[in-house]
Amino acid sequence: MKPNRVVITSYQVGFGDCFLLSFDYPNEKRHVLIDFGSTGLPDGVPKNQLDLIASNIAERTKNQRLAVVATHRHKDHISGFATKKQRPSSGKTIADLKPELVLQPWTEDPKLAVNARGPLPPGTSLAAHHISSLAAMQQAAGAIFSEVKRVRYLSPSLRRELSFMGENNLANLEAVENLMTMSATREYAKAGDKTALEDLLPGVKVDILGPPSIEQSEKITKQRSRDQDEFWHLMANAAASLGPTKAQKVAPLFPGFTVERMGSHFPIDARWVVSQARRLRSDQMLRLVRILDNVLNNTSLILLFRCGSKSLLFPGDAQIENWSYALSQAAVREKLKKVDLYKVGHHGSLNATPKSLWDLFDRRSDENGPDRLQTLMSTMAHKHGDEERRTEVPRRTLVQALDRQSAFFTTQSLKGDELFHETCLDLS
Repeated sequence: MKPNRVVITSYQVGFGDCFLLSFDYPNEKRHVLIDFGSTGLPDGVPKNQLDLIASNIAERTKNQRLAVVATHRHKDHISGFATKKQRPSSGKTIADLKPELVLQPWTEDPKLAVNARGPLPPGTSLAAHHISSLAAMQQAAGAIFSEVKRVRYLSPSLRRELSFMGENNLANLEAVENLMTMSATREYAKAGDKTALEDLLPGVKVDILGPPSIEQSEKITKQRSRDQDEFWHLMANAAASLGPTKAQKVAPLFPGFTVERMGSHFPIDARWVVSQARRLRSDQMLRLVRILDNVLNNTSLILLFRCGSKSLLFPGDAQIENWSYALSQAAVREKLKKVDLYKVGHHGSLNATPKSLWDLFDRRSDENGPDRLQTLMSTMAHKHGDEERRTEVPRRTLVQALDRQSAFFTTQSLKGDELFHETCLDLS
């Protein structure tokens, strides 16, 4: 038995991900829900959007076989699984569907967190130590999120970025606990593992391409901020088009420095020191949440679904350090060449669709046709990143490539009352 069609439902969650894969078999449908979360909704979208989405998922999957995948624990990927005590909630709606399997990355295994209480004692694995570090960093994100709401010396743009990243990197405990209990079968997978998803989806091969364990690749514990070969920093020849004045502009000695009116609390000679101390404090907070944001993104599951001649790639928010392990393997690169549908990584950020991955896709084409690569992106502009630093999400240069060389859909094109978009692939 194998499916003859798959319908991918892309839900409007604003800045977040929520995709339902519905496989049509001769006498039934089977479903995989990949992520369900949001950190902000567009104007005109109802405040109870996640509840509406959960109800729609329930309508489509009730009394049918269902698995849930949570690629990683960022709020914009799992907040829809949160529950509210004594009240209906999107998380309870999904749990009531009694999914047969919950699949998460190996970093979510609660046994690792229990064993990781400090430096590496005898018998504790490096993996457990890494989980302990993640937990500590999430506590730091919580402290930063609280401070951002309290202090007054942050610029509006910096306050917005720190608030978003601090909140997104909180532990999301209600959602995490629900994911741990909604199914009797739970898997915590790393690159190369087998998964029970294949038992749920006969005729479909599911390759787990990431994340690697630290033993497989230590690169996931480190982040790089720039990579001209892999990241979507600039359009071709963009630097040259700036001209010599702008392209070679020298940064100010004290960027962002302004003289503040401090009242009588500080001597006039100390005002510059106070201003600089506050700027440094802000820079430190931003650096911390960016580090955590990158680390959690690099724990994302990367899933490749293969059925017949069709391949569907869902990489969560995986960044280059996660991708580098998969891309280093010739057999994996051969599989990636044949991808028919690509869920764009990390809402279209500059470092989650490595150019070496994009260049692999054989079905990229400037011309419309039945075999042209299809791409799906769930995102919301002006929520994450900065246009002046060319880190805005979605990244303009990446979007241009997607629009030019694939059949491209973004949830930003949905109208206020549109809950979802469907993409159908014939698997026969």
